[in-house]
This record gives sequence, structure tokens and C-alpha cells, in this order.
Amino acid sequence: MTTNTTPRVLIIAGSDSSGGAGIQADIKTCAAFGVYAATAITAVTAQNTVGVQQVEIMPADLVRAQIRSVSSDIGADVIKIGMLGNAEIINVVAEEIEESDAFVILDPVMVATSGDTLLETAAVTALIEKLLPLADLVTPNVPEAELLTGMKITDIDELTAAGDKLLTHNVYAALMKGGHLKGKSVVDVLVSEEGANIMSGPRLHTRHTHGTGCTLASAVAANMAMDIPLDEAVQIAREFVFQAIKTAPKLGAGNGPLNHGLVMELGEDDTPPESNNPFAALKGLTS
Repeated sequence: MTTNTTPRVLIIAGSDSSGGAGIQADIKTCAAFGVYAATAITAVTAQNTVGVQQVEIMPADLVRAQIRSVSSDIGADVIKIGMLGNAEIINVVAEEIEESDAFVILDPVMVATSGDTLLETAAVTALIEKLLPLADLVTPNVPEAELLTGMKITDIDELTAAGDKLLTHNVYAALMKGGHLKGKSVVDVLVSEEGANIMSGPRLHTRHTHGTGCTLASAVAANMAMDIPLDEAVQIAREFVFQAIKTAPKLGAGNGPLNHGLVMELGEDDTPPESNNPFAALKGLTS
């Protein structure tokens, strides 16, 4: 990572025509934190808040060309990987990032909030074997963690155990998202060799949660690009997502998008944050 240039995130993911998830959510999230986002698009989807109507996977050589174009010129402090589509693209991405010095965040996008499948079944094995070992941080939700580990997850202990299993694939850390588990609170667990950091927050009862996983991973990526420690980056990202859900614009008939355009209001005793991160003072986050 660097402190001498604008923080840079390379996003490798699919496009969401509704703007709530995928590349669009990733770019908006990075912009909210003052971080520059470049992209390599793996798929173009026709989707909205009620479902995915059509998916066109990009040719693997085009994905490779996009990654090389960005890497050879602009560069990246963090690489955030989302929807990949098939095993061929997974193999290409693994080949292109293998020698990168960037911090790699893998959001193993397999199923959309609507329930639509976004990753071919045959590609799951390639993701586990080729990409997991290259990831510094993996951010699965419960269904994704079950697919990656073969474990049944019904509580926090099992979620943590699944995170421990992911570490055996040479992953530095796993942010295990517990939003699918039952309970009044949403509990996430950041698992690493240093142990398990259990983080709890209030559950918002709303249908406007489209793109929460993409947004969380990109918020972590943006903060990591600014050299913020992982634990702190995750805490800031979780607060960002909570406020983005809380102030969602309430668009669409299904799972609506979040509010990626959060603003921070300063009180009389507050001073503007010195960093590029407008959410450095979390107490200033308002709806």
C-alpha cells in the first residue's frame, strides 16, 4: 500500500443495471470514502430489485486485458473481487493477481439477495482451489460459507468454526457475515490467526438490502487502501453499511438499494477529518 498517492482500489466484479450492487455499488462506496476506483468487469447483468433477468459473462481474455490495463498504469493498493461467473474467469483472475503486492479482498459472490445464482456450480471448486489461497481477506455470508466449507452453520460458534476452516486455505483473515442467522442482532465475526473478533449490531427490519455484501467488502477495501488497520476498517465498513441501510432511498418493488451517498454533519465541537475518509468520526454519521 502507499501513502504518497491517492488510495486506489481495483474492483473485479459484475455490473448491476439497477445500480444497487456489483461494480456500481463498489464504485459509489469507494467514492464515498474518497478513494479512487478502477474496474475490470466480469459480467453484465440485467437486474432490478426483484431479480436477475439476464446475465452475459465477459470473455476471459477481456477480463484479463482489463486487469492488465489498470495494473500496468494506475495500479492498485487493494484488489476487491466480487462476481466472477465461471471457472475460466476465476483462473484468469488468479493468474493476474498472483504476483500482485495489493491487499486482496475476495467477496465470494454466489447468490444474489433475490436468491438468483450468480456463480456456476462447477466454478466453486476453482474458486476454492485457485483464489482462496491468494486472498488476504474473504467475506462470505452464511450460505456462501456453507458452500465454501461444506459445514452447516446455524449459530455464531459454527460461523466462527467455518472461518477457522477457511484460514486453512492460506487466507489471512475471514470476515464471516452472520446476517442470515436468527436473532435480534446482526453478528459478524472477523477470524484470523490472532483469534476471533465478534462484532454485534442492531438488526434493521427492512427489504432494502440489495448490495449489502458488495458495499461492505468495498467499504473495507476503501479503508484498507487508506492504510487503516483491518479491525478498524471492518468496524468503519459495518457502520457505513448500517447507516446506508437505515437511510435507504426506498426504491423498487423488491430488495431495494442502499444509500451510498451518505454525508457527515459536523457538530459545533467537531472538526473536519484530516484523512480522505469522511466517516472517520463515526459519531457524525447521520441520516
